[in-house]
Amino acid sequence: MKILLVEDEVKLSSFVRKGLEGEGYWVDTAFDGQLGLSRGLRGDYDLVILDVSLPQLNGFEVCRRLRAELPQLPVLLLTALGGIAHKTEGYDAGADDYLVKPFEFQELLLRVRALYRRYHDAGPGRTLSVADLTLHLTTKRVERAGRPITLTAREYALLEYLLLNKEHVVSRVDIAEKVWELKFDTNTNIIDVYITYLRRKIDKDFSPKLIHTVVGMGYVLRE
Repeated sequence: MKILLVEDEVKLSSFVRKGLEGEGYWVDTAFDGQLGLSRGLRGDYDLVILDVSLPQLNGFEVCRRLRAELPQLPVLLLTALGGIAHKTEGYDAGADDYLVKPFEFQELLLRVRALYRRYHDAGPGRTLSVADLTLHLTTKRVERAGRPITLTAREYALLEYLLLNKEHVVSRVDIAEKVWELKFDTNTNIIDVYITYLRRKIDKDFSPKLIHTVVGMGYVLRE
């Protein structure tokens, strides 16, 4: 696996690079956002590990630009900014995962492996579907009734989770833990907001409606 590590803390960058190389990965490094973006767009990388607080260009913007040009490139944000607002901004920028500093190297390694499998081991042509809605796991393409639907990375992850659990009710706690990897905060409506976003894109102009609310329990995807 070829990894781009964009991290301006020299000691941390060296630590992570040595650890990953010790696991047999090839690692390229950049120490500012502009260089990280340039290398990310030019290089043939399997995954990007990206700090948020970078000189010249912050990690959110780097992630956003990488995602626009290379939608199938996995991005793991690595940062000290661990609040829900920061995580939401990161996921909205297109990040696939978000690891807060300080962290154990083994946890970083597990997430790297999981992201690689998610993007590269899905198998050619593998899909998830319900009614006329289809999600292509390899290409990350979503379509309904043959019409392409553009989703953000977080909307895509939410839809994928609902499809994996179609016909089964999933609670807000389930979604928070499995999609956002957060402890569910009863004071936030972020999950309801993203369900609304998803409904506008896959249900508003189509019939039948596929995302259903089960009062007091959660959501279910079904015909």
